[in-house]
Amino acid sequence: MKIAIIGAGAMGGALAEGLLKGSIFKPEDIVIANPHREKLEKFARLGAQTTTDNRAAVRGAQFVAIVVKPWLVEQVIGEIKPVLDYQQQTVVNMAAAIGSETLLSWLDKNGSQPSLFQVIPNIAIAYRASMTFIVPCGAGEKQTAMVKSVFDDLGQSLITDEAHLGAGTALASCGIAYAMRYVRAAAEGGVELGFKADVSTHIVLQTLQGAVSLLQGTSMHPEAAIDRVTTPGGLTIKGLNAMEHAGFTNAVIEGLKAGTK
Repeated sequence: MKIAIIGAGAMGGALAEGLLKGSIFKPEDIVIANPHREKLEKFARLGAQTTTDNRAAVRGAQFVAIVVKPWLVEQVIGEIKPVLDYQQQTVVNMAAAIGSETLLSWLDKNGSQPSLFQVIPNIAIAYRASMTFIVPCGAGEKQTAMVKSVFDDLGQSLITDEAHLGAGTALASCGIAYAMRYVRAAAEGGVELGFKADVSTHIVLQTLQGAVSLLQGTSMHPEAAIDRVTTPGGLTIKGLNAMEHAGFTNAVIEGLKAGTK
């Protein structure tokens, strides 16, 4: 089984890194195309095939992942469409904010259209730790299961519909940056409290890992878990109330909503 990745920028490169660490594809079955050869060198060293020719990349690939900026997608599709075999190849679009109807119109060849998937991961896909949203567009159950298995090997995935893709993007793809902003803020607070910057960051990251493990391990509601460490008149409730007074929850929700516009 072979996959072609068109684009080796931040997300395309992260996808390639994850696939090279994964168990689905052999390195030699991963083909990465990018116009700038210097972005391909590290992947070639890891055993992947690389090329500056998008058409050459997609020939013989069961999966074709388009991972370029949204304004380049139509151009890329126009370039590779003549050599795509819709009976044998599945197209995965990972560029945000382009509807499936538009994509299928660009892909249409005299009424023939491929199995298409809209896929939105986050950059943790490089470490096989992404939360990825998958929207099948005219694809069958077998193809959907195959695509899901690829992205489950790169973290966790959720099959959803196009109406929820914007919300998923805000919550997980943009959301990883929001989580990192919390890490930065908490680490800076740790420095103000007296820790060195690297020690403070380590403490925050381990604390977050602990919170994730606890919630995943117990399936507790976050507020129920908070109640377990919050005592009347204690330091935790004072800190939580100070954060809420400064607008913590509202800021998070408003940020997520802004990320869908």
